[in-house]
Amino acid sequence: MDSGVDENEHLYPTLHPLKLFDAAKSQGRYLYACAPMVRYSKVGDISLRIPRLPPDRPPLWHQPVLDPHDPGQGVQPLRRGPGERPEHIHQRGRRTRGPGAHHRAVRRLLPLELARASSLAAPYVSGVDLNCGCPQSWACAESLGAALMDRRELVRDMVVETRSRLARDGWAVGLSDEDVESPRGRSVTVKIRVHQDLRRTMDFIDTVLGDDGACGWKRNIDWLTIHPRTRKTPSSTPIDLEALEILTEKYGKRVPILVSGDVFTLRTLPYTSHLLDDGNHTPTFTSSTGPTVATTTTTSSSNSQHQQLHLPNLSGLMSARALLANPALFAGYETCPWEAVDVFLANLARAPLILKSSVHHLTEMLGPGYGADKRALIGKRDREKLTKCGTWIDVLDCLEELRAKAGSATAAEKRVNNTR
Repeated sequence: MDSGVDENEHLYPTLHPLKLFDAAKSQGRYLYACAPMVRYSKVGDISLRIPRLPPDRPPLWHQPVLDPHDPGQGVQPLRRGPGERPEHIHQRGRRTRGPGAHHRAVRRLLPLELARASSLAAPYVSGVDLNCGCPQSWACAESLGAALMDRRELVRDMVVETRSRLARDGWAVGLSDEDVESPRGRSVTVKIRVHQDLRRTMDFIDTVLGDDGACGWKRNIDWLTIHPRTRKTPSSTPIDLEALEILTEKYGKRVPILVSGDVFTLRTLPYTSHLLDDGNHTPTFTSSTGPTVATTTTTSSSNSQHQQLHLPNLSGLMSARALLANPALFAGYETCPWEAVDVFLANLARAPLILKSSVHHLTEMLGPGYGADKRALIGKRDREKLTKCGTWIDVLDCLEELRAKAGSATAAEKRVNNTR
């Protein structure tokens, strides 16, 4: 890194993510995290601004995943040189002889690509995460995403090379108290899925983690996120609780672990923990006109059975599609409130998104969530009307009309209930 003074350094993030884990642990609760999503991770910013989420409980959220094949994101992919895109590392391998040459090119270049991209991003983020959990076909076809679960040595090389590059650039990437407290502290993490044979997952974690299993300070990653589904398991299938229990028991004391998958509401998690004691629960609200504390009982006998599973070594919860539909999830809401819609629109006024992505955010928030409460702010036909808007003026006018309509329906329903 240039020894000269960086005039933009006062704009850099200064809070190491591991301090969020420490704060959550000291408060006797889980750390909340927004999962990385292509184009749609802005919900993390919404969650951070929900008034009833206590200010001392900030969530951890990922920036939107960049898809180099999607020009609609309004971003320019990282380039190695003039006119060259990241996927060219794969094309170079294919132009040489045979599939073995392709794999050798990937093995040689991917660690360098991740390290270089991390170096460029480091001033503007608190850490970098290697997503080995994305099951989408385009990612796996490029030897990325969940395809990396079959390349544990490559993943280890990628995180080791990234830490080395960031250290050379002057960032604090160690695990000592001095590094974590430093304003230049940066994290390197990995998100994974599981294998059908869990022994392969353990081999993967042991290789990537790289510590001696005792002190933990030599490990290659700051924390681990586990999505307990295989690459081919559909999202409609419940997460593998047995795999999650085994992995958190084996590794949870060596490295902080987040779980991703089936985090639909705080009160219907399919497991329990001392971090979910009644005294540590965030109050649960509904999306009605006034906040109403919901009961903490489960909604079905199957949930009741699942909650017998105790996971004392799990450090936090990560949500994706459920948080997209209800950005107020971590504030304890069962369904999305209008309050979250207002926060999103206020954010757009300061930092606009392209219309298509913004309308998708709105239709998700205005529809039913993934919890037991399936009430929506507006009906399906009204949400379809919103998707046909061609300009922001049309969107705002339509939204105002639909909100007034929904308010009238709620008022009429209240009058009926009051007469009973």
